[in-house]
Amino acid sequence: MVRKTKEDALATRDSILDAAEQLFVTQGVAHTTLQHIATAAGLTRGAIYWHFEDKAALFNALMERAKMPLESAFYLLEKQCPDDPLADLHEYIVCVFRLTVEDQRARRAFEIATIKMELVEEMNAVRRRRAEWKARWMATCEGRIRIGVEHGLLKPDVNPEVVALGLHALVDGLLRAWLLEPQSFDLVKVGEQIVDTHLECLRVVK
Repeated sequence: MVRKTKEDALATRDSILDAAEQLFVTQGVAHTTLQHIATAAGLTRGAIYWHFEDKAALFNALMERAKMPLESAFYLLEKQCPDDPLADLHEYIVCVFRLTVEDQRARRAFEIATIKMELVEEMNAVRRRRAEWKARWMATCEGRIRIGVEHGLLKPDVNPEVVALGLHALVDGLLRAWLLEPQSFDLVKVGEQIVDTHLECLRVVK
């Protein structure tokens, strides 16, 4: 029997995750069994169990490996002193839309985490990631809005927390709607128009 190297084991693990990713997208998490995944990966169920304790552990590993569009674009909001806070938010959100459309792996991961699974306790990686990203988004967006108000760029009665939560709901809703019916609208073009309409309402009219 040929002894497997660490590289071989990692390659096998990745092939399992790749197979699971494809199956979760096409038939959902609940309807995908470990046997389905083993067959798609060209392995036995025993090989699956060598790498993962159960389907929940496999799913959580897949989510840990995934790079979501909302996270991948966050570098655009890491400027310390933005000249135009709304322009930064606009650039970030449009980048999220574009990544969702163009990056197939990121799109599949987001689709699985959003509309292809049930948020049960065993599969806690998604719930944790969502909570962490939302907290980071809220803190960053609220900070941008406060800067805009302080610099006289935004209306003085704008509530940073309300704006941040509203944008979060807007972006999340557009992504979900598009994932369910990708042909119904152009996520990048129409999404940008919707976001711009929302953001421009916050500016001081000069």
